[in-house]
Amino acid sequence: MTFTQALLEAIESLNGNKMRSGLTVLGIVIGVAAVIAMLAVGNGAQASITGSISSIGTNLLFVFRGSDTGGGPPGTGGNSGSGNNDRPLTLADAEAIADPFAAPSVASVAPAIQGNGTLAFGGEKSTTTISGVTPDYLVVRNLELAEGEFINEEHMLGRMSVVILGPETATAIFGHPDGVVGETIRIEGQPFRVIGVLVAKGGGAFGSEDNNAYIPFTTAQARLIKRDLRDEVDVIFVQATTAESVPQAADDISNILRQRHRTPIGDDDFTVFTQQDFLQTFETITGVLTIFLGGIAGISLLVGGIGIMNIMLVSVTERTREIGLRKALGARKKDILLQFLTESSLLSLFGGIIGILFGWLIAFVVGQVAAATGNNFVPVVGTDAILLSTGFSAVIGLFFGIYPASRAASLEPVEALRYE
Repeated sequence: MTFTQALLEAIESLNGNKMRSGLTVLGIVIGVAAVIAMLAVGNGAQASITGSISSIGTNLLFVFRGSDTGGGPPGTGGNSGSGNNDRPLTLADAEAIADPFAAPSVASVAPAIQGNGTLAFGGEKSTTTISGVTPDYLVVRNLELAEGEFINEEHMLGRMSVVILGPETATAIFGHPDGVVGETIRIEGQPFRVIGVLVAKGGGAFGSEDNNAYIPFTTAQARLIKRDLRDEVDVIFVQATTAESVPQAADDISNILRQRHRTPIGDDDFTVFTQQDFLQTFETITGVLTIFLGGIAGISLLVGGIGIMNIMLVSVTERTREIGLRKALGARKKDILLQFLTESSLLSLFGGIIGILFGWLIAFVVGQVAAATGNNFVPVVGTDAILLSTGFSAVIGLFFGIYPASRAASLEPVEALRYE
């Protein structure tokens, strides 16, 4: 028997049991579609997160209090190590890092203190992150103003009650993000005048920049965010001169802080993170998540494969007399084996093709729902996901078809002809 003959007979056999074949194919369709959709969602999440982090610049560094003993940035599973023995970062540290002679690879420095507070306007309230920042923060964090102005030196010197809002924060308390400059809101019961609104940017390494409020560093220091030391800061944002100079900037910052804090190498009481560190951490997290989702979806393929084996075993039982007649007329064992393996492979192939289309459709719908809800999330259907799922489904079709095919090929002609 040639392969073409086996293919034609397999199609004829499957066509004779349309309902049963359709239900068997459905198991593979669900499995393949689930694998493709899950991997697309995982890849989309990874692209969205890493894209948001990259959007704030590839030459950005973050300096935190405490040594990195947990293997990751604060807030991502690492331990900032900010114990009582750690010396806090200060404005003087930031000024030392900004010295062009001590750190020629550093372009700008922006210290900040951060806390949570309640913003209110009329009857609306919103709890958000409040950051006390300097004028350089706008450039260092690569932010843009949709309207108004950012904090300047006059605001700093006068400890003025002014605030810049992220678009989500503005929407939460005003109902819209535009036309709010000049309005007066209350932060923790104190009046602040809105002088600017930022352009929507999405999530970042420390959550969404769009849901923040920014006030002058000196104002935050004196009235809203208290620290043990008068000039203590929570984080120092540093912009390197170029993306290529980031490693040198990190070394310069470390050397400056070791000298100021008088700590030996290997016993730092601070941590310097680069944008690449955050990208690698989040890529690892989302990569594990993608594999986890794909593994769960892969179970559906196994279930579909077991369905193929069950149907093929039923088919062998129903066609015992047919098999006996074929063998009595000269069909060889390998002919019977080829016939049943072709049937199981066809079931798996049809299920794989339909599953690819269905999985792509699910990913497309998820992307449309995300866009409709304002989320910057686009599922990515990769070639690797398609090849993995279809290859896996083909292997499953062959694997779970071997036993029924072998059982059919091993039937004795005389016993098969006598089967009722």
